[in-house]
This record gives sequence, C-alpha cells and structure tokens, in this order.
Amino acid sequence: MSHLGGVVDRALDTLVLPGFTNLGMRLRSRLADWPADASKDSLAGRHVAITGATSGLGLATAHMASDLGAHVHLIVRNTGLGHELADSLAGPATVWECDVSDLESVRRCAQALVASGVVLHALVHNAGAMPAVRTESRQGHEMTMALHVLGPVLLTEAALPALAGAHVVFVTSGGMYLQRLHVDDLEYRQGTYAGATAYARSKRAQVELLAPLQERWAPQGITVSATHPGWAATPGVTQSLPTFDRFLKPLLRSAEEGADTTVWLIAAPGRRPGGLLWHDRHPRPTSRGAVPQATPQERARLLGWVLSAIES
Repeated sequence: MSHLGGVVDRALDTLVLPGFTNLGMRLRSRLADWPADASKDSLAGRHVAITGATSGLGLATAHMASDLGAHVHLIVRNTGLGHELADSLAGPATVWECDVSDLESVRRCAQALVASGVVLHALVHNAGAMPAVRTESRQGHEMTMALHVLGPVLLTEAALPALAGAHVVFVTSGGMYLQRLHVDDLEYRQGTYAGATAYARSKRAQVELLAPLQERWAPQGITVSATHPGWAATPGVTQSLPTFDRFLKPLLRSAEEGADTTVWLIAAPGRRPGGLLWHDRHPRPTSRGAVPQATPQERARLLGWVLSAIES
C-alpha cells in the first residue's frame, strides 16, 4: 500500500465511525491500492454455498456470486423463501434446508451435501441472529454461540469431503472489537444477559478461532477467513438495533457494500493467506484499544469446547 493510501486507510480504521460507514468504503475504493474487482465470470462453473441467504448480507452475497457465474447453494431454514430466491438469481441454484443453530439439522445438511457429490469452491457462514433475551438452541447451547460458532464449525467439519481446496468465510461484526473472549463463560450464564453483548461475544469467538481452524483444516487445502462488512443496512440491524439504525441510517452501507469483501475474497484470482480478518479488501487487526486478543491457551480452550459440543 502506498504511503498516502496507507495513512488514509489507517485513519479510517482507527476512527471507526468513518471507516465502518459507506464513506469509508467510498474513500478506500478511490485509493490507488484498492484491489481490482473480480472478473465478471470469475466464479463460472464454481459452486458457492451460503448460509442465511434469504435476507440482508446473505441475500446480497447470493446475488453477487450468481452474477459472477457461480452455482449458488442456498443453505436456509425457510425453503419456501429459498426457492423464491433461487428463481430470482441469474444462474443455477440449489436449496438446502438447514437450521444452523440445530446441530442435528446441520449434520443432515452436511451429509446431503457430501452425498450429492458437489465440490464447493467456497462456504460462506453468514446466518446470524441477535435474540433480545437469552435463548437456547435445540441442544441447549446459548443461541448466538450455537448459530455463529458451533453450527458453522460443525457444517464445515461434516462437509470436509466437499470442501477440498475451498474458501471458508465467517461473516463477523465490528461489535467483536468491544468484547474480549469470555473463555470461562462461553454460554453467557453469568451476569445480566444482553443480546447485543452476546452477539458481539460470539463474533469475537469466530475471530479467535481463525488461527486454530486454519491449522486444523489446512491439510484439506482450506483457506479460513473472516470478513467484517462494516455497518450495513439490513433487516436484522433494523429489527435488533432500531436506535442505531435510525441515527446512522444515512451512513449505513448497502447490503451489497457490506457483502463486497466476502464476494471479492472468494472470487478474485490468487490465493490469500488464511487465518485473517478482512475488511474493505484488506487484512485488519482483530483487536483494538483496551480489548485484548485471546491468548493461544484461551484459543485452544475455545476450540476444545467447540469440538466437544459438536461431537456430543
């Protein structure tokens, strides 16, 4: 990155407010170091699977990947909406029923994917929710951890035969910068539960798992990444964070702007290093300010808890 471009980029990153908004992306995309767009047929003949594809960032990702030629696999709870989306895409699509928070549903979906013989170029873990009160999954896990961490890891583990050489992308959130890894309370049983805090903790867990999961899945040639979409206008934000949505609406990114780095990462030519967090087409730090990164020992404990939970 050029000196001037680097200064502008770091300033946007440090100041947060401009960097996470639509202004940040528009400024960065005008810098000389902004990576080139993927070619219009860069995903032609490739299979891309997306969870939570019927709304918000997942919906935008599905359309953008399809426009680049991908056969899109829509991993959704509501298959009716999934088929409506499939009919609206530019290219071929397949709908798979899956509640990512339900580990048994995830196993069934992964088994069906593998049995189909499909070879995935990318798996995008986008499904998300922010329950207002503490909610448990079918297996009794706190919902945000089940949906954002346990389900995605299990889906990847169980679908490994279909993922040789694939990109696995976790769509995370800037909220994770506000939370450390609570390795002694991963199920959020202590203190007063807050939906936004639980969401941010689960997103922090996603980011802390990048390095151990990259090491775990490297033998299959998998590249593990996380993408931070910035502050994007989605139905989930409107419903879960109405005050945030109301005051920042003019500055929120579109869903397409929020999905840009995810689609670019899986579609642009060349292999990028795994285990990194990406935002606006460049790697970013995973912590800032007074919120520390997890230690290697804490990450190992987190991974151990995840593997135990999905194997039980």
